Amino acid sequence: MIITLKSGASAEAIETVLNAAKRFEGVNPKRYEFDGRDGSVTEVHLVGDTQKVPEDAFTVLPAVRRVVRVSEKYRLIGRHGQAERETGFDYRGLRFDETELHLFAGLCAVDTKEHVAQMYAALREQGIRTTRMGAYKPRTSPYDFQGLGAECLPWVFELAGEHGMEVVAMEVCDRRQIDEILDALEKAGQPTGVMLQIGTRNTQNFELLRAVGQQAQLPVLFKRGMGITLEESLNACEYVASEGQPNIVFCLRGVKTHLGDPHRNLVDFAHVPVLRAQTRLPVCVDPSHSVGRMRIAPDGLPEIFHAAGQGVVVGASMLLVDFHPDPAGALCDGPQALTLEQLPRLKAYIEELRRAYLTCVKAYAAV
Repeated sequence: MIITLKSGASAEAIETVLNAAKRFEGVNPKRYEFDGRDGSVTEVHLVGDTQKVPEDAFTVLPAVRRVVRVSEKYRLIGRHGQAERETGFDYRGLRFDETELHLFAGLCAVDTKEHVAQMYAALREQGIRTTRMGAYKPRTSPYDFQGLGAECLPWVFELAGEHGMEVVAMEVCDRRQIDEILDALEKAGQPTGVMLQIGTRNTQNFELLRAVGQQAQLPVLFKRGMGITLEESLNACEYVASEGQPNIVFCLRGVKTHLGDPHRNLVDFAHVPVLRAQTRLPVCVDPSHSVGRMRIAPDGLPEIFHAAGQGVVVGASMLLVDFHPDPAGALCDGPQALTLEQLPRLKAYIEELRRAYLTCVKAYAAV
């Protein structure tokens, strides 16, 4: 059961709700604060056997705006039929919610300082302040390039600050790497921000999910599991939120099946509106790992452009796209990386589709 309080509810009013909940045996009330575009929202969640808890025990309280019974296990990240439930979060001067579209373009795996600088310079020229940079790379084979690790963090962050990159999406594979990132940011003077990425292979690494959720400083980019259901992925994502980190973006990256051939994965971007309806999380799409190759369609556009467009026209608020100054020489996922020359074209393409999406939404509402 979720009890949403009215805006500006006093500490005394919140305490009244908590005390009312404590009267019911087997129920543990927990208070949560969510930062919305128009201010913070306080919710009290009742955990335990709430079937016999009457709603009117709380609806009669002056500070209570709404009481909702929750059937899904992902109660923190879920929308629970509340279209107006607060979504998104602010980080490093940027807003991550359904009203914005962010392009996180960059290196799947950092290889050289020169390539990082070239990528940042190309992004700055396009006015883009978000990027992806992989320092830790879990690979299918133990003999493949695993990333440069902590040794590259100082100059990745320093260069990010010099080029105006506000947020760097970076995958982590264990608790130690979270500490390394936080330490490197602190030593560098916080020149940029980091969005911790949970890769598809670690979607059900529950100890890692707990560790990521327990740190309060960095938001999280959570990728759907490659071979599990959407419901299972959402329940896994709830681990992060349940540990205290509510600032999460959920990323679709294609699902593992032979039915996706000749693409790397079967594109699942039709689930963007599903996620927007079921959760309060901004939704990202990853066309690079869905398509997995740099092929040009008959209309002259790369297949990755088309996959990215599929996400944009159904309301995705973030794109995660692989680029590289020299894809042929990339040490990880070079065959799917776009070139720096294609960056302004992709930016113009998704901006045009975003305008088309907003126009269609407005036109539909007017009919």
